[in-house]
Amino acid sequence: MDKPATRRVRKRERGSAANKDEAAFFRWSFGADALQDYAVSSNREWLVTNGLGGYALSTLAGVSTRRYDGLLVAVVGPPGMRRVGLSRLEAEAIRGDQGVPLATNQYPGALHPTGYCFLERFDAYPAPTFAYRPFPDSLLVQRVWMGRGRNTTYISYTLAEADSAIRLRLTPLVCWKDYHAEMRARDDFPASVEGLAGKVCVHPGGKAPTLRVLAAGAEWEPGGYWYYSFEHQKERERGFPWTEDLYCAGHLLITLEPGATATVIATIEPGQPQEATASWDEHLRHLDEVQSAIPADDAFGRELAVAGDAFIVPPRHAAGLAVRRGAPSPPAEQETRATIVAGYPWFAEWGRDTMISLPGLCLPTRRFAEARAILLAAARFASDGMIPNRFPENGGEPEYNSIDATLWYLRAVDAYCHVAPDGLDTARELWPVLVEVVDWYMRGTRYGIRADPRDGLLGSTEPTTQLTWMDASVDGTPVTPRVGKPVEVNALWYGALVAMAGMAGSLGEGPRRYESLAARVRDGFRGAFVRADGDGLHDVVGVDGPSTEVRPNQVFAVSLPHSPLTAEQQKAVVDVIARDLLTPVGLRTLPPSSPAYCGRYLGPPPERDRAYHQGTVWPWLLGPFAEAHYRVYGDVEAALGLLRPLRDQMAVAGIGSLPEVCDGDAPHAPGGCIAQAWSVAETLRVWRFLRGLGQGRARNGAREATHASSAAA
Repeated sequence: MDKPATRRVRKRERGSAANKDEAAFFRWSFGADALQDYAVSSNREWLVTNGLGGYALSTLAGVSTRRYDGLLVAVVGPPGMRRVGLSRLEAEAIRGDQGVPLATNQYPGALHPTGYCFLERFDAYPAPTFAYRPFPDSLLVQRVWMGRGRNTTYISYTLAEADSAIRLRLTPLVCWKDYHAEMRARDDFPASVEGLAGKVCVHPGGKAPTLRVLAAGAEWEPGGYWYYSFEHQKERERGFPWTEDLYCAGHLLITLEPGATATVIATIEPGQPQEATASWDEHLRHLDEVQSAIPADDAFGRELAVAGDAFIVPPRHAAGLAVRRGAPSPPAEQETRATIVAGYPWFAEWGRDTMISLPGLCLPTRRFAEARAILLAAARFASDGMIPNRFPENGGEPEYNSIDATLWYLRAVDAYCHVAPDGLDTARELWPVLVEVVDWYMRGTRYGIRADPRDGLLGSTEPTTQLTWMDASVDGTPVTPRVGKPVEVNALWYGALVAMAGMAGSLGEGPRRYESLAARVRDGFRGAFVRADGDGLHDVVGVDGPSTEVRPNQVFAVSLPHSPLTAEQQKAVVDVIARDLLTPVGLRTLPPSSPAYCGRYLGPPPERDRAYHQGTVWPWLLGPFAEAHYRVYGDVEAALGLLRPLRDQMAVAGIGSLPEVCDGDAPHAPGGCIAQAWSVAETLRVWRFLRGLGQGRARNGAREATHASSAAA
């Protein structure tokens, strides 16, 4: 489906069997054939999160391919201040004088040991679960999950099948590093190690918290040496340092009888950790709650809801949140604010990503408390009519380098206020901030951002700072310079003014000013962006005239709730995107026919940055395109059919989630972050919107048939 005509998309999806297994839930399992194929199992990754921004991450094979991998990647400040503590927990199954290592490691020129060869099954839901067969009669099941709201990871081992007991020799390999770095052996690490029966405590030194690895009933065997030169293949491919050393504090030895379970708890939290059974029950309850707002017959919707939960960081003290404008909050409050993590493993808080993602992650799932807390938290940081685009990972002043993050914020507020029970109250509380946004954008704010008094369109005169989501630069030079008036910015600007008029009317504030501004922007938009050749819209209108490249940003002029275009102009946008940019997994950022097109997202940072918005596919854009397609053609099933391939994509790289990007060229291999918030959010938002339309029509059709039957009788 690389370059389908829109009509062909509609015809192919109509009456297809694509949804025949839509009620089959959580298809994220792999058998021995895939797991024992190293090329497959080393390139598929699992992720669990803790609701704080911390996580555990590795591959199905068990080999670490990234500097970001770890069983306990803890949050020690804001959601982006992450430190890797427990990197690995290597297991060896022992019976008599026979030992079978179940770990897999890549060293220079060698893969050793090769524990993946003993894998029989992997299930990602309800938690990453591995079934190993170290001996012909023995099935050892390992499960990994994290404590909700705690920097604590649980790794359980159950001897599910066996004729007799086995011994487990577990080796915690530890470090303490920024998750963007590689650990190196050094004499001053760790500062101290305390090993006792059932636990080991590793203190990294300085102000770092103590890492405790606990296993009730385990014997302790001292270590005190380094494992050198683990190789991270993904980092090598990305052009970064890619070797690491890890410290072995010692070994835990556990005897497992048939049917018994032993659990290792890794934590940096003070006090006694939650007991494993209670934590597991809490984990299951949380999963049930996350899915509860999605109908039971919508498997894809429920899977997306579970995937989306990984990104939401709820407030720890929601009762204390209120809009307070002016100076940014002190560090203590920064640590408790609600937010959305942009992507795993390496993104943290981005204002644009948060506001694009909020309507999809929080509203279909009815997570109104989290959504409201996020909106109020962002308002506290409003400055000169802008919300932050980025919060530095290790604290510090937020950055405001975005023309559109605040417009996405207005869209998120409007969406929330339309569906949340307290929508009108929230609109009233946020209204002063929203008015300031429009006022600042009209008179001008940072980076030369200002509405043009001649046509009302919003633009920027800043040539060296990328202010839109197409923000890649190489050596300080933007790869996709968009100085002037970008198309999606003005689609958002128009929608924001229409939304402001609606809210003003509801709040008794008088909508006339915003209605007048919106009408001027609508007329200016049609005059500036509509292409004379009929190929949709110009991407940017700059001082030297409009751009001529076909870009996906024009989709928002159709997909957003309020379009500045006529019906004929909307159809032209959808048709040109379907012709030049549509793939099964997202929209390309440039057509393959363009001389600047890059079909592969590979190599070191400069090469990847050059390809980032020059042909690379972005899954998050497929949701808006499906919505735009429905608005133009009115075919619910065709629009749903555009999204269905993304369900298969959830088992390709980051198991149970959707990636940041994919290659522009087929087969559209995934790249970037393995789990991206807006990829999941926009798919879920539009999927549920379209499913609701389809079910509503089905109900109406059934009622009409009943009425017709009654009339005939």
